[in-house]
Amino acid sequence: MTNMESGAVTPLLKTDALGRVRTPAARRERLLDEFERSGMSGLQFAAFVGIKYQTFATWAQQRRRRRKPAVSSKSAGQADATKQVRWMEAVLEQAQSPTESNGSALVVHLPGGARAEVGELKQVPLVVALVRALAQPPGAC
Repeated sequence: MTNMESGAVTPLLKTDALGRVRTPAARRERLLDEFERSGMSGLQFAAFVGIKYQTFATWAQQRRRRRKPAVSSKSAGQADATKQVRWMEAVLEQAQSPTESNGSALVVHLPGGARAEVGELKQVPLVVALVRALAQPPGAC
């Protein structure tokens, strides 16, 4: 790129000795934050932002390692109570009327082994309210 005023040539992207594009740490962190909010797979997100998947996967792995707390020998055998919730979108292609019920249901597994079974479309808001209430810190209700 040429600076029109001074005529100097300035590179758009910094590269290393092998010609690879260098991404500043702050930009990597912003991209990883955006990825976590996006709901996309790593492969989809890397293609979306124009980064090689292997590079993106390395960034994500390094970030996970930095964030992982040191595990003491006392808590190594205990189950992690702070497991991260992963959401998946479910799309109902065609609603069934109550007379067409085929006995199928959506089962939502809740913390502590409890489960909520949704057999009718009108029950979905109740399960959504339940999951949101469970996500609140204790005493926030």
